[in-house]
Amino acid sequence: MSDAAPVRLRFQLASFSLTRTIINTGFRMVYPFLPVIARGLGVDLQVAALALTARAGLGLASPIIGSIADVRGRRAVMRFSLLLFGAGCLLIALWPSYLTFMLGLLIAAAGKVIFDPSMQAYLGERVEYGRRALAIAVTEFGWSGAFLFGVPVAGWLISRAGWASPFAFLAGLSLLASLLLGRILPRDPQRQPSAPSWRQGVLSVLAHRPALGGLAVGLLISTANDLINVVFGAWLEVSFGLQVVALGAASAVIGTAELCGEGLVAGLADRLGKRRAVAAGILLNALASLALPFFGRWLPGALAGLFLVYITFEFTLVSAIPLMSELVPTARATVMASNVGAHSAGRALGAFFAPILFAAGLPTNVAVAAALDLVALVVLVSTIKE
Repeated sequence: MSDAAPVRLRFQLASFSLTRTIINTGFRMVYPFLPVIARGLGVDLQVAALALTARAGLGLASPIIGSIADVRGRRAVMRFSLLLFGAGCLLIALWPSYLTFMLGLLIAAAGKVIFDPSMQAYLGERVEYGRRALAIAVTEFGWSGAFLFGVPVAGWLISRAGWASPFAFLAGLSLLASLLLGRILPRDPQRQPSAPSWRQGVLSVLAHRPALGGLAVGLLISTANDLINVVFGAWLEVSFGLQVVALGAASAVIGTAELCGEGLVAGLADRLGKRRAVAAGILLNALASLALPFFGRWLPGALAGLFLVYITFEFTLVSAIPLMSELVPTARATVMASNVGAHSAGRALGAFFAPILFAAGLPTNVAVAAALDLVALVVLVSTIKE
């Protein structure tokens, strides 16, 4: 590690993880509670899912939006993105309706699209590649922490104060997180005149075959995951009659799975090699997806099946982040923003098609998800060398 004392960097990593728990709670809590939100808005599930499609579609602009950190500086952009996220949450909390729900999700998503690549680029400059999977995995605890802690709290709030109540809570937390990062992160260095523009960064990514292969992998595996992600709340509700608080508790199982996946990345990915870890994760996720309907004949089995799907997906996703971070070092934030865009495009496709496929039953969703995983594995092996 360089450019920061180990103790200071560890504190920054912990702060990033906490901040991402806040952001990802706002992002992830919509999935298990989508049937509840749809009823609160007075729309059906597929109409509510269109708001998620629109949110994910915003990620298509992330190579431009997220690359701002290559131009404006990591610290300033991270703090601004948190204020943007909070503004979107506050809009939903103060004026709950379908229009403000969709608009608020888009504003909050813009904050996430900006924050994540800025943070990952910051770490890419301060953590050597041989230990970067460990550092990235620590910050990704904020992804599992959202399901492990944030979503159950959101379920508790929804059951007592309505579906929009968690958004006000998240708005306040995002403001506090912005103030915290302002205190602990070093000021951004003055931008050099020779620094590449966002346009040059985007063009350098588009001209790099391994980077394009990595983006294709991200799109495919995220599409596959959201084919399950969008409907698992409805599946549990229909199959087992789970109510809102119970759905929050079920989400904690998924959070535990992702926490374990991130722990496996921290312990294994640097030693195995990032490419090999990603390949193994994709293959195991395809198998876990196909097994889900067989596990799902009773509630404990359904939760165990979801555990396997999410631990393998999280291991794949987190292992891929440090791999992507070193493909085009001269435009690191742009690469990571493009990676966000690829995953967002995948989620948009998954959110759109998941309810349609679910009309034929969960086996259809998992079969398509597994097929997409296998295509992603072929792309990875053929385009990226480590």
